[in-house]
Amino acid sequence: MIFLSNSLTSPGIGVVVWAALIFGIFFFILAKFGWKPILSAIKSRDEMIKSSLASAAKAREEMVKLQSDNEAILKKAREEREVILKEAREVRDKLIAEAKGKATEEADKIVEKAKAGIEMEKAKALSEIHEQVTTLSIDIASKILSEKLSRTEEQEKLISKYLKDIDLN
Repeated sequence: MIFLSNSLTSPGIGVVVWAALIFGIFFFILAKFGWKPILSAIKSRDEMIKSSLASAAKAREEMVKLQSDNEAILKKAREEREVILKEAREVRDKLIAEAKGKATEEADKIVEKAKAGIEMEKAKALSEIHEQVTTLSIDIASKILSEKLSRTEEQEKLISKYLKDIDLN
């Protein structure tokens, strides 16, 4: 029961006096030494928040300005890209046309060289055939003559015939 009468819900007069005295001393010490630093800290924090908000607003404005600048730069870059691509296409088409022309010229030159080579080879082959025919003809003639001339009567007839032909010419 003693505990119930001294509880915090119904304190005695001494407790109230001591609590008021301690609160007054604490308030005096706090007013003397604590309020100024606390208020200056709150004031500096308030100024810091205001400057941060101003900086954020300024940064937001700069972002909007930079964004519009970026859009303008992107638009200009797209236009330049289109111009460059158009020029590149024109150069590509021109190079392709030149390459086709050169390839056609080279092909014509190669065809002409091939025709000339074929003609040379044809002439060479005909010459070789002519030589072989001549060689074969001489061989055949010499064999025939050697058979005919193996007999002396025929040799004399052939010699007289040739002499008559020579006299006539």
